[in-house]
Amino acid sequence: MQITRCLHTAILVSDLTKAEEFYRDILGLSPAEHRPLKYPGIWYQVGDYQIHLIVHPHFTSSVPNQEKWGRNPHLALAVDNLEEAKQRLQERGYSIQMSASGRAALFTQDPDGNVIEISQG
Repeated sequence: MQITRCLHTAILVSDLTKAEEFYRDILGLSPAEHRPLKYPGIWYQVGDYQIHLIVHPHFTSSVPNQEKWGRNPHLALAVDNLEEAKQRLQERGYSIQMSASGRAALFTQDPDGNVIEISQG
């Protein structure tokens, strides 16, 4: 067997409206075209990759390493302007942690506490 590419990541969220505000309005992701879902959720397209948000009304994220968010399960995305992303997140009240490695990257959390890495590139 040879894996040829990654297709999607599924992320659990408790409130689809709040999640959409974050992923669509703050991160600027575009909804993916797909057949109607048989469950509450939405899919977003990033190049040839998708992010699937699936509602679980009692979901609570676990971020065991509060000191270093990047050492927790996370989704990594690339942007063309990290400073712009940082400003947008902070203006909307989202906390950030800059990468401790010195890379041009930051970590934030969606409304459910899922960790998202945003890197320049």
